[in-house]
Amino acid sequence: MINEIRYYKIPKPLIAEIQRNQLTSDLYLTEMGEIEVEHGSIWDLYKKQENHVLVYCLKGNGIAIIGNEQIPVSSDQFFIVPEGDVFKFYSVINENSRLFLAHFNGEKTKLFGHSFSVVRSLIPSVNNLVANREMLFSEIFNNLAKGFHDENLAYVNLCFGHLLGTFIYAHKTSDDFADDSNPAVRQAISFMNKNLSAKLTLKMISAEAGYSPTYFTTLFRNETGYSPLSYFSHLKILKATELLDYTRTKIKVISFQLGFADPYYFTKDFKKRMGMSPRQYRNRVRVN
Repeated sequence: MINEIRYYKIPKPLIAEIQRNQLTSDLYLTEMGEIEVEHGSIWDLYKKQENHVLVYCLKGNGIAIIGNEQIPVSSDQFFIVPEGDVFKFYSVINENSRLFLAHFNGEKTKLFGHSFSVVRSLIPSVNNLVANREMLFSEIFNNLAKGFHDENLAYVNLCFGHLLGTFIYAHKTSDDFADDSNPAVRQAISFMNKNLSAKLTLKMISAEAGYSPTYFTTLFRNETGYSPLSYFSHLKILKATELLDYTRTKIKVISFQLGFADPYYFTKDFKKRMGMSPRQYRNRVRVN
């Protein structure tokens, strides 16, 4: 027997609207639930899946059958059923299995679809990067319970993007990411983050890293794909999005806080990087 602890399915007309919304069309949920599969029972989705399905086992043991592949599943493991595959889950005979699941799709899934086969190998989720996974599930469930109005669905889908990233990159801890990068580049980025209100020059940043401006620019670009000053500007804009989202600070004040001498140049740089003005960004959830 399958018991639905909580389950939400977004109506198809609303999914069509989500697909038309530039904010959510690249990655979106179609349904999400928490279920319990009683011991000895089979959870069978019966047909080829129209969307990708993320399955996260919180408790219990079983066998997942994806296409012709059988994979043992245990507590605190996960897998993703790719769109178009048939799926079944057998719960073992001595314990109920509790699962979180999310059906999802979007243009962005085509870009990281190759990662699904890696995730299907079932990597335990015990690292720093995914410590808040259950909190994210709860946040999405709580907001789905509030209804399917536009602003709420936009927020839910943005939360889901974060959640999905914790699965796809579950083999990476925050320490792993740091260890992969060059120490001088890490030091320079840390220096930038601590001085977002300043007007740093290339000479100042490269000196902090201990290299000449020319050599450091090449090193930094090879590591990040950006020049140091472009990356610094990007960090400023990311901080600006945080202030726009979570404070009522005036846009003019934000520009000065981030070291822009003129709000006009702040708006110009923000629009270049985000595709919309700071005011449009702050009001984006109200825009259809």
